[in-house]
Amino acid sequence: MIATILAAALSPTRPVACHDHDMTLLVRRAGADDLPAVLTLFTGYLDFYEVHAPPPQVEAFLAERLSTQDSVILLGELDGRAVGLAQAFPTLSSLDLAPVWTLGDLFVDPASRGAGVGRSLLRDVCDRAALAGAVSVTLETAHGNSSAQALYESEGFARDTVYRVYARPVAGG
Repeated sequence: MIATILAAALSPTRPVACHDHDMTLLVRRAGADDLPAVLTLFTGYLDFYEVHAPPPQVEAFLAERLSTQDSVILLGELDGRAVGLAQAFPTLSSLDLAPVWTLGDLFVDPASRGAGVGRSLLRDVCDRAALAGAVSVTLETAHGNSSAQALYESEGFARDTVYRVYARPVAGG
């Protein structure tokens, strides 16, 4: 089922209008050859959240995602240079009896913020999720990450008032 859901998200690259800049913004799905760019951006994402993981472990995690395609990794490029990353995990919702996507990661290089890269990546995740038959895209962000919260809310994401999110570490985690 997940393979079927992901197949719909394999659309080609899509040029996106970049407002207030004379640059070309492109959002595309990352492939195995993009591992170095994905690794650089993902490392910036981990640094932002002050998560310290051994670089070989991070690279192996990302290489496996790209190889198995069990997630959708998108790159946002300005003038051909990867400056943003989004990673979504298709799954299923028992209560909705339908596919849903979880946006696990969204990061834009600080020097490229304000050019619409994050918004374009977020919209592309939602578009691909809809193409794959998902009924929603969910995400979580840090309580103090007000700029991300503003972006999400401006794109129609609403804070959940029905459910509380809980997490518990388990063996191996």
